[in-house]
Amino acid sequence: MITMGSYSIYGQCVCSYREQRMAGLWRSYQALITRRPWTVQIITAGTLVGVGDVISQQVFERRGLANHNKIRTAKMMSIGFLFVGPVIGGWYKVLDKLVTGGTKSSAMKKMLLDQVGFAPCFLGAFLGISGMLNGLTVEQNADKLKRDYMDALISNYYLWPPVQIANFYFIPLHHRLAVVQIVAVVWNSYLSWKANKI
Repeated sequence: MITMGSYSIYGQCVCSYREQRMAGLWRSYQALITRRPWTVQIITAGTLVGVGDVISQQVFERRGLANHNKIRTAKMMSIGFLFVGPVIGGWYKVLDKLVTGGTKSSAMKKMLLDQVGFAPCFLGAFLGISGMLNGLTVEQNADKLKRDYMDALISNYYLWPPVQIANFYFIPLHHRLAVVQIVAVVWNSYLSWKANKI
């Protein structure tokens, strides 16, 4: 006979086991990112850009699993692996050398450089690469950029400045891309929708 007390103990054991598994995964991630930060950052970026596309197709576009465009998700993941991860990871290294220190002033300077200098170029390149991978001609891609770029940039400015100030002030360099990519699941969903909107 199962008593209420044994059920709660069993429930605590399951919870404890799950917590131990999550803690173990986090420790493994920490060890891996310490040994191979570049590789882990790129894999994280590509995977989360793909997750963003899945969310875009399933939540925003309501395609359903039967109509999910797997090729589009693969294209978006390739942009994450080959463009987003290396470019943003490299940018954070450059930015850390340009502005040193861990003060609030340094975080503000990094955020301003990131949002005024880097973000506009990155968004244009991202949308352009997406258009190219979607088979748009140069003229079609230029028209799409004219139509979508400013909306994406304005949306960027609503989300990223506070995230980046916190990221540059509190988060060590080798974790910054992961923090950005976690927040970026929502952003990637928006960008995927924007980049693939005909």
